[in-house]
Amino acid sequence: MQVELRHQPSFSVARLHLAPGEPTRVESGAMVAHSWGVTLEAKIEGGLFKGLKRMALGGESLFVTTYTAPQQGGWVDVAANLPGDIRAEQVTPDRPLRITRGCWIASSHGVQIETQWAGMQNLFGGEGGFIINAMGEGTVILGAYGAIDEVVLGPTDAITVDSGHVVAFDATTQSRLRRAVEGRSVQSLKSGEGFVFDFAGPGRLLIQSRNPTALLGWLTNTLPFQRA
Repeated sequence: MQVELRHQPSFSVARLHLAPGEPTRVESGAMVAHSWGVTLEAKIEGGLFKGLKRMALGGESLFVTTYTAPQQGGWVDVAANLPGDIRAEQVTPDRPLRITRGCWIASSHGVQIETQWAGMQNLFGGEGGFIINAMGEGTVILGAYGAIDEVVLGPTDAITVDSGHVVAFDATTQSRLRRAVEGRSVQSLKSGEGFVFDFAGPGRLLIQSRNPTALLGWLTNTLPFQRA
């Protein structure tokens, strides 16, 4: 699968160029358009239990759609729900990628995705304690709200990131969740930050410039109250 990115960084679209007979897995509802002759099949990836776990805990939909190119090859255009950038990342057996909820859009056939418990330290973070673990060999398409920054952490480097701005990170990184003002819940809430992640290298970290949770909060406070 070859990836062509267009309309970056505000309203990005990824065109997935497929070889004859090549399949690709796409998040349900992420398809924008596809070339003539491409077939699709929607199913619960990995069975009902894994599908429900991915939907309820990983922030993805219950169904994953597989698009397969005809004998002459084809393409599929995909995009994220929110306006922002798209990133194509390579996954190898010795370099899996951990993706926060709602950021996975598509992946090539050789990549397996599953919801994984990230530990109690992540329970209150933007990823809800669960992450999407991308493993295998191939390309993963990630979507962000806003622009994407890449941070490369060396063995002695560390960074603190608001929990709602994390897109993905290498499995080699270490992370922990804490209050923005350690040990002081009220001060953390007053700061408007709440919880943040500390990441330590080595490894890479992808950060989105906007926070989907903050957007939801703004809409909730701004839209008029609707009575039943």
